[in-house]
Amino acid sequence: MSNIEQDSVFTKAQLALRNGEDKPEIWVSYKGLIYDVSASRLWRNGKHYEHWAGQDLTEELADAPHAEYVFDKFPVVGKLI
Repeated sequence: MSNIEQDSVFTKAQLALRNGEDKPEIWVSYKGLIYDVSASRLWRNGKHYEHWAGQDLTEELADAPHAEYVFDKFPVVGKLI
């Protein structure tokens, strides 16, 4: 994580706006970090199966067919406070 990313912090309300509708970015949070998933075709329009962008997905990952490694392909944009 670069210094800019380490210094960038966002509230749950700010994260919620990055849902692919209110703002053009599509972000999700996992374990306190916020990831930009805008480039993923699987998050088109801010939805990924029954999951919605702009949310903390930490608890929801247990039900996913993949592990947390999936976040490794996305850039970290900051921390969730």
